[in-house]
Amino acid sequence: MRIKIDMSCTYTYPQWINNWKTTVEKTFWFINSDIKPVDLKTKSEYKGRVYYSYKKNDCFVRISDLRQSDSAQYQFSFMTNQPGGRYTGSPGVTLTVTVSFSPSGEIIEGSSVTLTCTSDANPPVTKYTWYKRGKNQLQSRGEGQQFVLSFINSSDSGSYSCQTENSLGLKMSEYVYINVKYPPRLPSVSVSPSGQIVEGSSVTLTCTSDANPPVTKYTWYKEDEDSPKASGQNFTITDFRSEHSGNYYCEAQNSRGRQNSTSHLVTVSGRTTFIMNIIRLALVFLLLIPLIFLTLQIRYNHKSNQYQSFFIFHFLF
Repeated sequence: MRIKIDMSCTYTYPQWINNWKTTVEKTFWFINSDIKPVDLKTKSEYKGRVYYSYKKNDCFVRISDLRQSDSAQYQFSFMTNQPGGRYTGSPGVTLTVTVSFSPSGEIIEGSSVTLTCTSDANPPVTKYTWYKRGKNQLQSRGEGQQFVLSFINSSDSGSYSCQTENSLGLKMSEYVYINVKYPPRLPSVSVSPSGQIVEGSSVTLTCTSDANPPVTKYTWYKEDEDSPKASGQNFTITDFRSEHSGNYYCEAQNSRGRQNSTSHLVTVSGRTTFIMNIIRLALVFLLLIPLIFLTLQIRYNHKSNQYQSFFIFHFLF
C-alpha cells in the first residue's frame, strides 16, 4: 500500500502596490535545507509524486508514494510581479515520526509489548493510527499514541507503523519489526519408505517442528530405553531387523525450550511374511493339479467312449 501526505495552507497578498495590480506568477513548495529554494516538482527524487492545487490563495501539496528519505521541513513560497515580490511561509511544516517499543530486548511469547509513537509537529498531532503490514495491504490495528499487545503470540510477529495526523497533513513512521520468540511446537514424525518395512531394508525417520528461533537440536528416543538412539533431524536405521521394531519419538529443542513428539510405531513385516506368501501360492498350485488331470481324463473318455475311470489323489502337506 502506498502512503501519501497532504499539507495545506492559505496565503494572501496586497492586491495593489503603488497603483500596480499584483498578480501571482509562481507558487511552489521546497525543502528549507536547500541552499537555493528548488521547486519540489523539479527535483528528480520527487518526480511524478508531487501534486499542487492551483486554486486561488490555496497552497495545498500532496506527496505520494511516501519514502523515508522524504522526512524534512517543507515550506511554501510564491512570487508576484511586484519588485521584490517573493514571499515564503515560515517556519514551514515539519513531521518527524519515530516508533519505539518496550521491552526493548527479546520478545517472548506470552509477554506484553507496548509500542509508542512520538512526533514533532506544529500544530501538535491530533490523531495516531497503528498499522501492521500484511501481504498485500496495511491492516489497521488501533488508535492512540500507545499500542499494547497483551499476551503476545507468534501471529503478532511482523512490521508495525504509526500514522500521525494534524490539521496540516499526515505522515507514516518507519516500520518497526516485532519478532516474537517461542519454543518448539509439537514435532511431527514421518517415516520413509511409508509402506511395509521389509527386514534388511533401510528406514529413515524425519522430525520437523516450528520454532523461533529455529530448532537447533533434534534427539531421537525409543520407548522404554533411557539413552538416546541418535541426534539430528533425520534418523536412519540400516539393515532393519525385528529387534528394531518399536515406538520412536523425537525431541526438538531451541533456546526457548524443548518439546517431544508423540510416539510413532515402526514395525518390520519380516521375511516370514514373504515365506508364507510363497507357501500359499504353492498350495494353490498343488490343488489345481488334480483338477487339470481330471479334466483331461474326462475329455479322453468322452472321445473313446470305452469306460469311465476315477482317479483319486491324496496329497499330504
